[in-house]
Amino acid sequence: MDLANFSLNNKIALVTGGSSGVGKMIALALARAGAFVWIVSTRDNADEIVSEIEQQGSEGAFFQVDVTDSNKLETMLSHIYGVSKKIDILVNAAGINLRIPAEDLLLDDWQKTININLTAPYCLSQLVVKKMKENQWGRIINIASLQSLRAFDNSIPYGASKGGVMQLTRALAQAYSKNGILVNAIAPGFFHTKLTESLFQDPEKLKVLAAKTMMNRNGEEEDLFGISVFLCSDANSYITGQTIFLDGGFSAQ
Repeated sequence: MDLANFSLNNKIALVTGGSSGVGKMIALALARAGAFVWIVSTRDNADEIVSEIEQQGSEGAFFQVDVTDSNKLETMLSHIYGVSKKIDILVNAAGINLRIPAEDLLLDDWQKTININLTAPYCLSQLVVKKMKENQWGRIINIASLQSLRAFDNSIPYGASKGGVMQLTRALAQAYSKNGILVNAIAPGFFHTKLTESLFQDPEKLKVLAAKTMMNRNGEEEDLFGISVFLCSDANSYITGQTIFLDGGFSAQ
């Protein structure tokens, strides 16, 4: 093996939730490593995210779609295959965390969270593996969470969905690794994203969270680069079904 195995040149990546937060960080990382990155989001900020990718000297495109609509996902994939011919890498990063107290939760809150955080990754993975199997090569990355293992306040649907993501990752890996499709999850600690904005507006809470890591700091964008590129490249040839906790040791204590 040499450093060329870490290159994503000639790879086509699709990143849901790629216009903000962890999804955007991973999209930019894959683009820097050489992949052409399709950004999928409900947000209407195509020029902004594609411009950031191009400023890195990379290439990308934007497709606006609701990931919970399976019919629209099929339409999206038809468009992408028409332009790029294939998808080598899928990153399921679209997600929500409604942060509602347990006594105030409604069934609609639960269902919306499960649909976006768990059902959408399942549906899109099932669609994408069809062509990945033809090529006998693919990488799927799901986004898990510290809440895949532990409970935090006001997050019952989110925690349940992320526990499901961890098991979905194992199940998809069991089904498709024999076809050259490696499926893993990244479970970030506390990074500055739209979902954690309230925490990052409270310096004292940030200090407390940083102190719970082994490194005494919260996550930074560059921390996502290495693991994202590695898991999506030929350098990773034997890791599948795993959830990597990118949290400075938070979950290990």
